[in-house]
Amino acid sequence: MQTEHYVSCGKTDLPKSCGEFRVLVGVTGSVAALKLPLLVSQLLHLPGVDVRVVTTENAKHFYNPEEVSVNIYSDKDEWELWTQRSDPVLHIELRRWADLLVIAPLDANTLGKIASGICDNLLTCVVRAWDTSRPVLFCPAMNTAMWQHPITAQQVSKLKEFGYVEIPCIAKKLVCGDEGKGAMAEVSTIVSTVRQYLEKPDE
Repeated sequence: MQTEHYVSCGKTDLPKSCGEFRVLVGVTGSVAALKLPLLVSQLLHLPGVDVRVVTTENAKHFYNPEEVSVNIYSDKDEWELWTQRSDPVLHIELRRWADLLVIAPLDANTLGKIASGICDNLLTCVVRAWDTSRPVLFCPAMNTAMWQHPITAQQVSKLKEFGYVEIPCIAKKLVCGDEGKGAMAEVSTIVSTVRQYLEKPDE
């Protein structure tokens, strides 16, 4: 996998331009991460929107960073950026930068981590440090059997208790061949939901 579009250490490239609505996309290790390039492309077509991506290591297996036209931050950037007390802490800088976080897809593993307050990678640290006055949207994506496990409903409910907004998964034939609920919402649905916050940012 080529990595030229992943961010190198020493630079966050997180300018704050007046009038822009800043969307941070979190991507985790579900097959639905294949849709990251399309999601980013369509978000960038929204007026006045700036986009950055935070990826888990497992998510990198599913998409080509060369097809993603914005900076992608990963765990190594968190650790390479900070060498002394005066250096920026990346998950805090990303939290300060973003007006909205959308996690698409949110796999079963990261769902469990967030519901339990675990923050052991860049994305989960961003979520744990998040300014709760700003929206968090999450798009579950997993195998139908995993979706139907009793703990999944408990964990989704916990995220809603935190004030996060679910963009529900849908039923379809999954990449693994199973058919049923668990597929990530369509990209158009995710973009339409983000657009609602763009139109009413104070809410």
